[in-house]
Amino acid sequence: MSAYTLVIGNKNYSSWSLRPWLLMRHAQLAFQEVRIPLYTPESKQQLRHYSPSSKVPCLLDGSLTIWDSLAISEYLAERHPDLQLWPAEISQRAFARSMCAEMHAGFTHLRSNMSMNCRGRFPGRGRTVEVAGEIDRIQRLWSECRERHGQSGPFLFGAFTIADAMYAPVILRFRTYEVQLNPVCRAYADTILALPAMQQWLTEALAETEVIAALEPQPA
Repeated sequence: MSAYTLVIGNKNYSSWSLRPWLLMRHAQLAFQEVRIPLYTPESKQQLRHYSPSSKVPCLLDGSLTIWDSLAISEYLAERHPDLQLWPAEISQRAFARSMCAEMHAGFTHLRSNMSMNCRGRFPGRGRTVEVAGEIDRIQRLWSECRERHGQSGPFLFGAFTIADAMYAPVILRFRTYEVQLNPVCRAYADTILALPAMQQWLTEALAETEVIAALEPQPA
């Protein structure tokens, strides 16, 4: 029996759930998964049983409850320092935390106009001027990481870190909406998509049958 329980939403739609799930799967941290379909009449009551915020994700470790994807990631980094879930070098770690905070709090136009939808393909949909600016910002971040800090491996900071988990849902959005990326960013996105843990998430997302109309793009 694993010590951890991770409460998540629909794999097809829940970008916040993907982050700690991918981090834990890739780091080979054992956990029990509890999946609660979102936007149903029972969702709030089911979520309240686990999560103080009635939102996903939520991590249970014995009597301790940690909610919010970034808080969960920070907790796991402290509990498992041997896994080096943050970059070891202090300046890289500061950069990684900054870009994770920006992902956590920002890119609101991208979130609103290009919802995560693993099953869908909507080329060019949602591409407002503001969204295009945020896509450009993300590509600049990824390119800078790969060029300055990624020499030791294929991820943003060489080895896989929390930063890669935090930006993984963006990669799925770019896949769904067929965003054209520069060569450095395309290679990085392909690396994340090829991870066994990411492939597992996608397989299980495609097997889901729930449709959340609020998270499906409106007809063009």
